[in-house]
Amino acid sequence: MTNVDIVPSRKIVGAVDGLFSATGEDFVSAPVGELVLTWEGIADDLHAGMTRKSGAREPWYPRGTEMRNERQITILSRDELAEAAGEMQIDRIEPEWVGANMTLSGIPALSMLPASTLLFFEGGVTLKVDFQNGPCRFAGRAIARGLGRGDDADLALSFVPAAKRRRGLLAWVEIPGRIAVGERVEARLPEQWIYSAA
Repeated sequence: MTNVDIVPSRKIVGAVDGLFSATGEDFVSAPVGELVLTWEGIADDLHAGMTRKSGAREPWYPRGTEMRNERQITILSRDELAEAAGEMQIDRIEPEWVGANMTLSGIPALSMLPASTLLFFEGGVTLKVDFQNGPCRFAGRAIARGLGRGDDADLALSFVPAAKRRRGLLAWVEIPGRIAVGERVEARLPEQWIYSAA
């Protein structure tokens, strides 16, 4: 076997410090006290569904191809949003401006949790992390609008580099149920390695 460094699995405990749902016609979300999750994600949320249509993030499929929806839940860190805001030279980025469904505290470098991390919530819900969410100009435009600077194209575009590896995680529902603000969450990171064989 090729020499591979293996990092053992581990657990990190955090808490839910915000919940949001996007029930309008775009991805911008609004704060809620709890989320009701089904196998399809958040009821009535823009990103709910067992499947979704492929887009620019999946250039290997013709646009509009029906595929598994791994983007049911968007999870962010307020600390990482604050770091991105600092790079953009603005005072804040509100989670709902960029379509958050949930913010977690107590988990350092949240956006760097590996794919297949399981998030176990004390109320019984389990979410499975698919991968990092990539920052895009549409979220940048929403930030500019949120700050009353909707015509500031430079500000909108600055979000993409500022939020790289800080844009949070995409997850899907493994065990449905309810999640409340303040709930404890345990992140169980899988064993990790770098695949470098030629």
